[in-house]
Amino acid sequence: MEMLHYDFMQRAFCAGGLIALLASVLGVYLMLRRQALMADMLSHVSLAGVAAGAYLHMNPTVTGFVVATLGAIAVEYVRRSYKSYSEISVAIIMVGGLSTAVVLMSLNQSINKGFSAYLFGSVVAVNQTELILMFAVALIGGAFFYVFRRPLYQITFDEDTAKTSGLPVSWISLGFSVVTGMIVSAAMPIVGVLLVSALVVLPASLAIRIAPSFQAALLIAMGIGLLGVWAGLTASYELSTPPGGTIALLLLSFLVVGLSLKKAIVKWGKARNSLSQETGVAPINSVARLSKESSI
Repeated sequence: MEMLHYDFMQRAFCAGGLIALLASVLGVYLMLRRQALMADMLSHVSLAGVAAGAYLHMNPTVTGFVVATLGAIAVEYVRRSYKSYSEISVAIIMVGGLSTAVVLMSLNQSINKGFSAYLFGSVVAVNQTELILMFAVALIGGAFFYVFRRPLYQITFDEDTAKTSGLPVSWISLGFSVVTGMIVSAAMPIVGVLLVSALVVLPASLAIRIAPSFQAALLIAMGIGLLGVWAGLTASYELSTPPGGTIALLLLSFLVVGLSLKKAIVKWGKARNSLSQETGVAPINSVARLSKESSI
């Protein structure tokens, strides 16, 4: 393809693929833990880091990465202070991040000029340094999800039981929050601060509804996220549209179509079962199952 002859598109596809895989896995865990808004909150916190980097004449991506990671740690500590109202931690940290970003932007009006790339994403925003950062995040995140896959599974579905079984729930949750901040800040150059939650939440939303098991949900979410990012980058290049918005719209369309197909299949199955009950003829699957059982 012609667009892959350009270095910036090669970097965008490579970085987008890495982030899509990690963000989709992260989204499944966040949704099952009822922390879907955490990705959106950290993306706004990273905006404060970007503004601070521009104001201090430092690399905005690096400062956004550091601030998002610190914000994730802060969320975990605030969440422990409000155990019965854990969603308050998201609101508190988001207010702090947005207010800091607004104040820093008002102190230096020139910051606004280059902010659109960070707000909405840009393929040209992915430089060599950011690509190396994404590779590092992919290695750390992948290793974390692999090593702690069993403890994370237990904590996700029953945190109290995980504590009684001797798991270091506090430390694992803190590590999970740090990895979340790293992934969200690393995704910023591709989909932008304002749309990074779409890459985390939308693939997981569809995967959870159609997957027969937890492992299947992870694989399906990764496939949907990867397809959405690569298709979105291709459409963005061909149509000259913002990559972040294009990717988010494609992922949203995947969700709508997938849920509609699932609903249609369920209705068709119910109609077939009711028809078989009226006619007294068992469905094909039932006949096959009965014949298999009788042969045993």
